[in-house]
Amino acid sequence: MADKKRVLLMLKRKTRLELLLWFRLSRFYNQSIRKSNHHLKEWDLTTAQFDVLAQVGSHQPITQKDLANKLFVTKGNVTQLIRKMEKLELVERRQEWKVKYLTLTNKGEKLFQNIVPKQENYQASQFHALNKQEQKQLLELLRKLQKGQEE
Repeated sequence: MADKKRVLLMLKRKTRLELLLWFRLSRFYNQSIRKSNHHLKEWDLTTAQFDVLAQVGSHQPITQKDLANKLFVTKGNVTQLIRKMEKLELVERRQEWKVKYLTLTNKGEKLFQNIVPKQENYQASQFHALNKQEQKQLLELLRKLQKGQEE
């Protein structure tokens, strides 16, 4: 009976640790998104709009489907984002036969050149509390977790 209690207690501790890890990771992510949104307000962009700008700017011309895959969202979600970005005159669609390609407008290209390096530096600064070895270790652990999710 004591062995069964010991095993149950060990399982409970393991589960608690795993839950604490999930909550800590989730809190860090949510805090990071809030801070990034606040940082991007200088340019009147949300993190989702920044992601579109960065992906289109880095891979143009890019299809809407490829953009959705890079952003890990559905094609419908990316359509709404693109419409908003078109209204802001940052991206434009060009159709070649049946395929729609996205590119940055001149205004979008200027914003891309201005904002992407600043936002990348800002995002990188969130990991300054870790030394290089710890950053590499965290990256490897996150890769391992992601690979486990894909299986």
